[in-house]
Amino acid sequence: MTDNRLLVIGANGIGKSNLLEAVELLGSLRSHRASSDQDLIYWGESRALLRATADESEKLELELRRQGGRQARRNGKLLTRQMDLIGPLRCVGFSALDLDLVRGEPALRRQWLDRVVQQLEPIYAELISRYNKLLRQRSQLWRQWRHGSIEERNSLLDAFDVQMALVSTRIHRRRNRALARLQPLATRWQESLSKNNEKLRLAYQPGSQLEGEEAEEPWRLAIEAQLLNQRAEEERLGSCRVGPHRDEVKLLLNDSEARRFGSAGQQRTVVLALKLAELELVGELCGEPPLLLLDDVLAELDPVRQLLLLEAVGQKHQCLVSATHLDGFQGEWQAQSQIIEVGSLRPSDVVG
Repeated sequence: MTDNRLLVIGANGIGKSNLLEAVELLGSLRSHRASSDQDLIYWGESRALLRATADESEKLELELRRQGGRQARRNGKLLTRQMDLIGPLRCVGFSALDLDLVRGEPALRRQWLDRVVQQLEPIYAELISRYNKLLRQRSQLWRQWRHGSIEERNSLLDAFDVQMALVSTRIHRRRNRALARLQPLATRWQESLSKNNEKLRLAYQPGSQLEGEEAEEPWRLAIEAQLLNQRAEEERLGSCRVGPHRDEVKLLLNDSEARRFGSAGQQRTVVLALKLAELELVGELCGEPPLLLLDDVLAELDPVRQLLLLEAVGQKHQCLVSATHLDGFQGEWQAQSQIIEVGSLRPSDVVG
């Protein structure tokens, strides 16, 4: 049925990625391409407005403003918490930028894992925001402390340690649990995509020393002690050495680090396995499959992996796909998809 697949075809630079990014923002409140709302607003404009109708009943609206932050509305009602917009339009995005997930810096893997957790627990976004604020304030304290006694400074740091240890524990626990759920799914997809030649393992390496079984109180106390013990080094280096901001997710292919030893083709397959595992997990735990956003990724894959990806997606998932041409979509994929040329795109074509 054509309702499940929408192919958006057009030349590079015409706005296909902007369309998928708008859907991603309404579904997750985050963009994989921009870290600031200022970068998402058209040059010379004071705001950007995104609207969509999900499930024929849920009307979602997100306004981005240069001054005054964001405003979110659901069915016309102004939301006091932006995260309450998450739910009706869950989505999993896959773009050419995700191919750096394997070979890029640890921050990229943390951001990917955080997106997964947020899909499962929208309140997680508040935890991350709170932790980042504490981390910034802690850094400012070290940089700006010029007056007062060491005792006063340490008293303030003690207060930071208590708050950061609690939030850190809750972030570590959620990341650890999500990765444990993703592990068997990613392993199975990697085996399928490599025809049983490759085994993928996801290893969580927290930025805090976490001993024993997962438990909030012991972990919190351990992190609090570590924050205290690293203060001399923190003062010397100017950065906190303990916490979720130092987490790493190791991607091991046949027990070797895919980042260092995987071929370009193997690294691409790992990314496919991670994204398909994410898609499956979110659908399984949330009760229905999320929307899959494929932003011009076929151009980055060889013909074999193009076919494997399209076969894996099959007809089970709603897909919004951008591409410069239809050559990669053969047979049923092209015949059973709604096709829109972005040059003739109207708002009524994409809202709904």
